[in-house]
Amino acid sequence: MIIKIIEALRIAGTGVGVFLAYYYGDTPKEILSIMCPWVVISIAGTSGLEGLFFGRQAAIEKGYEQGSNYQTQSAIALLSYAVIALVVYLMKWGTNAELTIVLTFMFFTIFSGANHARSIIQDKNYKWANLNRPFLAAMLTAVLWYPVVGSF
Repeated sequence: MIIKIIEALRIAGTGVGVFLAYYYGDTPKEILSIMCPWVVISIAGTSGLEGLFFGRQAAIEKGYEQGSNYQTQSAIALLSYAVIALVVYLMKWGTNAELTIVLTFMFFTIFSGANHARSIIQDKNYKWANLNRPFLAAMLTAVLWYPVVGSF
């Protein structure tokens, strides 16, 4: 149950961030500045906390192995994205720093979506949390495309 709540918070936080960014941002750079902390913290932060504190339950929910050191290491990496996105925002490091963290995170989500798609096809892992990842990664790429490309 807790994993479903975390998943809902992850999606809701991302949705709020995208809405606020496109509502209040007039330029791609303004949109990027709002989306960077909201999206990265909503996804990477909750995923990292989920992996560290509810790793066993999360693995079961997604149909993956349980208790792997790689799972812990991945959770720590995700938390580092969230922390750096927050630091970039609070320190007002600007567009280049925002682009760096968002692009790094985007590539992570694209590769993660590809890994989930591989798991669906090769491992026949039809758990809902696994099935939705390729689509969510594609949707995230789509909403980030305009502010990222327009900020160069």
